[in-house]
Amino acid sequence: MPAAADAPDAPDAPDNRHARARPGAVTPLTAVLLRRRNLVDAAALTPPVRRSAWHWLRRPLTIQAGLSALQADLIQRGYLLSVDLYRHCSALSAPALAGFGVALLDLLDAESGFDTEHTPLFRDFPESVPGNTETFYINRVFARLLQESDQPCVLCGDTRTVHPVAPCAHLVCRTCWDGADLSACPLCLRRIDPNDPFLQPSAEAEQPTHVRSDRLRLLSLATRDSARQTAEALLQRRAPLSASDRTDLLTLLDGADSSWLPADIPVRETRALVLARFLPDDPELIDRTDTATDVLRLIHALMDADPGLRTPPARRKSLPRATRRLLLQRLDRMPAETLIEDLLRHERAWKRIAENLHPFEFAARFPVAALAFAILRRTDLELSTPAGRAIAAEASRHPFVRLADGRLVMTTFAARVESAFARDRPDQALDLLRQRPGELVRRLVHLARTLPPEHHALLVEALTTAASDVSPAVLTAALGQVRTPPGDLRLFFPRGATARVWTAVDEREPIPSGLASALSGVLTGEMLRRATDLPRWRRAFLDEELTRLAAPASERTASSSLLRMTRGSAVPIPQDEMLRLFLHWVEPSGRRIDLDLSVAVFDDEWGFVGLCDYTRLRFDEDALVHSGDLTSAPAPGGGSTEFVDLDLRALRRVGGRYVLPVVFSYNDVPFDVLERGFVGVMRQPDGLFDPAAVDERFDLSGPAKILMPFGVDLRTKELRWYDVNLGAAGYGHNIARYGGRLGLMSATLEEVYGSGDRVSLWEICCWHAAARTDEIAVRCADGSVVGYLRDVAEDVAAFARRVTARLEPDRAWDEDAASRSDFVAVLTGDVTPRPGTEVFALHPRLLDRGSVALVDAPQLLAGLAPDTRARASLGAS
Repeated sequence: MPAAADAPDAPDAPDNRHARARPGAVTPLTAVLLRRRNLVDAAALTPPVRRSAWHWLRRPLTIQAGLSALQADLIQRGYLLSVDLYRHCSALSAPALAGFGVALLDLLDAESGFDTEHTPLFRDFPESVPGNTETFYINRVFARLLQESDQPCVLCGDTRTVHPVAPCAHLVCRTCWDGADLSACPLCLRRIDPNDPFLQPSAEAEQPTHVRSDRLRLLSLATRDSARQTAEALLQRRAPLSASDRTDLLTLLDGADSSWLPADIPVRETRALVLARFLPDDPELIDRTDTATDVLRLIHALMDADPGLRTPPARRKSLPRATRRLLLQRLDRMPAETLIEDLLRHERAWKRIAENLHPFEFAARFPVAALAFAILRRTDLELSTPAGRAIAAEASRHPFVRLADGRLVMTTFAARVESAFARDRPDQALDLLRQRPGELVRRLVHLARTLPPEHHALLVEALTTAASDVSPAVLTAALGQVRTPPGDLRLFFPRGATARVWTAVDEREPIPSGLASALSGVLTGEMLRRATDLPRWRRAFLDEELTRLAAPASERTASSSLLRMTRGSAVPIPQDEMLRLFLHWVEPSGRRIDLDLSVAVFDDEWGFVGLCDYTRLRFDEDALVHSGDLTSAPAPGGGSTEFVDLDLRALRRVGGRYVLPVVFSYNDVPFDVLERGFVGVMRQPDGLFDPAAVDERFDLSGPAKILMPFGVDLRTKELRWYDVNLGAAGYGHNIARYGGRLGLMSATLEEVYGSGDRVSLWEICCWHAAARTDEIAVRCADGSVVGYLRDVAEDVAAFARRVTARLEPDRAWDEDAASRSDFVAVLTGDVTPRPGTEVFALHPRLLDRGSVALVDAPQLLAGLAPDTRARASLGAS
């Protein structure tokens, strides 16, 4: 029995249903809670120790020494123990504390990337990186092409120092190439056997002597409800989840039952994933599918495929007969017209699935479903068969179905809308779209640009009616589009397994200013109306820096990362900051993968200034310094790591403004083949790899071969989130080949996201605050705090406009206003809110989840959902 069970003051342990592995072992659930919420599943990490084995060791001095050692190790990684977690550790025996500490540190190291040995090509990086890359390259070529065994070195002429290295067998001169600095074969740059005599011991890396206090984060103790609360937060999101979030959700639900499911799961992809998990045990859950597309998503999830329908199942998985009947029965109960439209909307996917469902086998029992598939597959109607007669009888009941050339056909709603636009009749399209509020809001900008002025009032009236039933994510997307004037370029994200970007010249006409203002007012007014229904606050505290963060949106193609920001968001960087980029990867056995970490620099007009990659290891001396190119990453050797140091002040000096880090798969191998791969950034690291300085880390995944994780604007001192991929084909991917596309893509991203027209997280927080309190304290960029007070005669919309636009405040406020507020929204958790306060903090730092209610950006948006049940989940008293 763990010692924690004997401690009378020990907090509740996590739900044991999830702790399937023995205590002291790292379970997937433990890793998810730590990664997502900095919660420590102490019961799962604490190993069992028999009382007879440790009772005599339980002395204050021994435990205190162990706690001090654990805290010192945690501080080096940028973490501190919360009060509750410290109390739990102090109640453990010495052996149990040691086991707990080892397991916890292993988890933290795996999350930051510190669990592997990061050895660059030049082990004394950055000091030993050669200043002349061309000379380094020429020497490599000469030695590789001209060197013969038992011959003098072609570079220095020494006759006794040339020996082969393992396993590549290249002939390497021990005099010309420094085995104490180089970590790979200097000729082919592939990893060599760690026991090869060429490799000489190098100086041990010094451990950091201290950690900056602003880098410390708090670890809190998980409770028995932590897994359920984390799962519920994901289930209630109003935007599609990323692949990593879906994996985490399934981990959280492992061992749970359908009672965990809320009454409403708003995102249909998430709903399909969860229903597939519980459907075998609870077939009645099939009734939670509202449309045929919901059923298609469910089928994809049952086949272990993408419920987002972006890619077909990798292999056709046979479904049990009972499951097929259940699915067809659900389709048969749907209205025939909408069922057929849904099938035609995903025609190719449904045709593949029909080969599994065999709908005509059950035509007599499920005639509506059989009719829909007959129209989908353009089946010849054969009245001589029982299935044909059942389909014909069902078709006769629906006037929208007609017979043409022996086949049943139907004109869909989408076709009628497109036909109206094609015939230059947007008024007819508006009349049709009134029937479907979500489609009307999605086509709002198209309608606003095509409707004649005399119909503008009708559009505003139609939007006012439709907006009350539409998801907040759709409303915020529409609001951003309405407010954004046409620019030089347009930005598109085509559907797919990775976030690819396509740009085109923007030739659209602007929306009339009066109409744009009216539509924006309707959309904003609807969000304020929903927020008004939420519980009241006495005071709200907002950080002006939230204007840098984009409103939550779809996360389908987002990479797994430490921070969870929406694409287009930006975070500030100090003016004289030194950044260190890192790339680590491990290739599978039998396949070589050559990844390259590269940096491109552009000026104010996106003119190319310079680069730093394997072709140029130094740019402007120390402005950019590359650790050296490694061309393989075998698993037995721990993989490979490349670094690039960025001196932002030096880059400004040479005329650089935009700095773009890029990861290339040089030999055209997709990232999802890797055993492991990630890229990240450290701020002013102390040592080669400083886990406390890791500011962000992206996992390399999916079929992409080129990733641009972020860009740095040296003028605005911002690091903007991109997380986008370039299409790639062929061999030899590098900046020289893709520099123009990189500049065009980044210029478009900066233009679209940097204009300030898109909805920001600041606006969402202002909507909440203006509708729920009469006192709002705002922390300005210079650190001062001002206050906005709502007058009795001032309506909510006018109050929200004042705060959102940061107009003249009503008064100055005390800097400790956050400690007297019911809601706090800040970029960095450097405030001291009172217990129970709802807090959003991109960087929670030392905020204790056991004391305050930390919410994330998707929860803030979900609180503005059209149904009261979802809204009540945020701020319920």
